[in-house]
Amino acid sequence: MTLEGMKGASMIRRHIIHLLALAILGLGTSLWAQGGTTSDSNSDIKNDRKDLRKDKRDLRNDRKDIRSDQRDVNKDRADRRNDIRDINKDKKDIAEDRRERNQDLKNGDKADAAKEQRDINRDKRDLAHDQKDLRADNRDIHNDKKDLHKDRKDARKDKRDIRHDRRDIHRDRKG
Repeated sequence: MTLEGMKGASMIRRHIIHLLALAILGLGTSLWAQGGTTSDSNSDIKNDRKDLRKDKRDLRNDRKDIRSDQRDVNKDRADRRNDIRDINKDKKDIAEDRRERNQDLKNGDKADAAKEQRDINRDKRDLAHDQKDLRADNRDIHNDKKDLHKDRKDARKDKRDIRHDRRDIHRDRKG
């Protein structure tokens, strides 16, 4: 055998050894990555249960927020109804006071006409205040509805998370 023939054989042997070493390392790494010992499985179940508890707590809090926001919306709607009632009453008072003022002016009673004018001005201020309250109530209702929508959306997400966590726990137990 020549020197060159021995070089080729040792080179092939070296390549085969490197290839076997690489295959063993790859196989070992993949087994390590896929293989779960019982402690890994237990810790995964433990984490899933922890997530489940957290999601249940979040769902409870979201439901409390939903009830609170619904109460706020109902109170704001009642306030809005009262403000509308006050606005209508103020408009009627203004119309009645104008009629009385005009009648007093026809009769030449300027003192009573001035008194009715002061009453008209007071009713106008009250009307403006009630209209401002009505706008604030409408704004509050709108904001509470948006908050209610967000809380309901969070509750749906928490329910979905609970379902997924339960499924993960079941899958981890089965293997």
